Amino acid sequence: MVAYSFKKRFAPLIQDGLKCQTIRARRRGRSRHARVGEALQLFTGMRTRHCHKIIPDPICNRVYDIRIRVPQSMEPCQVTLGGETFYVTVDFARADGFESPNDFTQFWFDTHGAGYFEGVLIGWPRPDL
Repeated sequence: MVAYSFKKRFAPLIQDGLKCQTIRARRRGRSRHARVGEALQLFTGMRTRHCHKIIPDPICNRVYDIRIRVPQSMEPCQVTLGGETFYVTVDFARADGFESPNDFTQFWFDTHGAGYFEGVLIGWPRPDL
């Protein structure tokens, strides 16, 4: 079982089934990301006294290598996923918890700066509502 911590802003979107994926940097050393078929633990505030499990443990149903080009200007990020390269779409941005491609790009710029980010996209099925 692999645990992931999320910013508080994403918790309601995960609970509502609107955010069913996360993008993470590659892990180093002995630590690893989830594999398809493994349970995921999704928290806010990990390693603090405010730690809270967001939803019951979903099962990972997809793991893809991802590369994101974060531009210096506010053009949308360019994503390479599963061998396909595209500019962030509204659907992709919303699946990751953002309202728009601009919101996605602003978050990535503020968090990582301009340049390339390489990591993995980890997904889980939308819960039955």
